[in-house]
Parts: sequence; structure tokens; C-alpha cells
Amino acid sequence: EDEQIVAEIMGRRFFPDLITHKTWEGFHFAGHEIRITEATDCYGAVVWPSALVLCYFLETNYKQCNLVDKNVIEIGAGTGLVSIVASLLGAFVTATDLPELLGNLQHNVLQNTKQKCRHQPCVKELSWGIDLEKNFPRSSCHFDYIMAADVVYYHPFLDELLLTFDHLCKNDTVILWAMKFRLEKENQFVERFQTLFDLEVISNFPSLNIALYKAMRKGRMET
Repeated sequence: EDEQIVAEIMGRRFFPDLITHKTWEGFHFAGHEIRITEATDCYGAVVWPSALVLCYFLETNYKQCNLVDKNVIEIGAGTGLVSIVASLLGAFVTATDLPELLGNLQHNVLQNTKQKCRHQPCVKELSWGIDLEKNFPRSSCHFDYIMAADVVYYHPFLDELLLTFDHLCKNDTVILWAMKFRLEKENQFVERFQTLFDLEVISNFPSLNIALYKAMRKGRMET
């Protein structure tokens, strides 16, 4: 079953027939052909398999996870694929990442959502743990969903990442988080994450070493 679903997920990706001056990959999600411009000089400008896993879940579970008119924020949006798919499924999306990634992120989001979405998504800078209350005040920012794909890897900002999840998450916010396990550090982060949030594995793909989680604040999952 794992191999069959993984084949379906990876089958959503396609490549240009001809080599062009811009590097891009194509994807089929939410009834649309999505073209993502990439760069090879940084991790955040490449589409990783965890993003495809999360997009596939959003598309195939659109009734249980109805995004229409929901307020969604993606942290570590990278190339923007997850944000684009969520937008095409009817959500009002805020795609966030570091300043140096915003140009490419904005290009991809605009190219793939303009005049195609119920709500035009916005792109905003978010450096984990920095100026959170200033840029995303708790009193006025309410997100129905926080989405993240492959934000945990070998980097020195895991404390700031956990702080960011904590700041953005209200009692009724649902976190959808796809993660590839590479090193013991990822397991340690999951353990720390569970001190603040209840965590449920909703999909697991051993052949990709990727798990898809649903999380809410402690004690809120059942309600």
C-alpha cells in the first residue's frame, strides 16, 4: 500500500519536455497544472517530497479537511507548492519564509493562483522566533490551519521553530505537518513538540521515511 500511494503521489510531478533557461518542475494538484520555478543554490528553493505528501493529503481529503474560506498560514513555504494547492482548494493563505526566498515564492504563488482562486494568497516574511508579536499579533491573527512541510532538518533554529508554532497556534488551530526523518535531531524535536501539542500520525510512508502529522494544543484534539 505504501509503494502504491507513493507512486501516485510522485506521479503528480512532471518535467518540461525541453530544457529552458529557467529551472522548473510541474505538478498536477487540485485540478490544475502547477509550474514551480526552482533554484539549486538553497534548500528553500527546491520542492521536497514532504510537500507532495502534504498536497496529496489536502487534495484527497478535501471533504474531511475542508479549506474553503479557512485562514491558512504555511511556515517555511519555500517554493510555495503547498500554499498554492491550499489556495486552489479555497483557503485564504499566507505563505511565509525568509526574506531571501520571498521573490521566488511570490513569483510562483502569483503565477499559479492569479484569477484561479477564491482568495488571492499573500506572501509575507517570517523569520522563526523573530518579531512574532509585531508581525503576527495574537489579538488579530487567527489561523484555522498551520501547514509545514520539511521544516525540521539539520539547522540551528529548532528552538525558534517551536516558538513560532506556539505563537501562531490558537486552541482551535490545526497543524498539518509533513516531515522526513533523517537524523536523531528530528526525533528529539518531535519529543519537544509533544510537550505543547497532541500529535497524531495521519499518514506514514516508510519508503520515503516521511510521516504526516496532525496536531493541536494539548487537550484540544478530541474537541
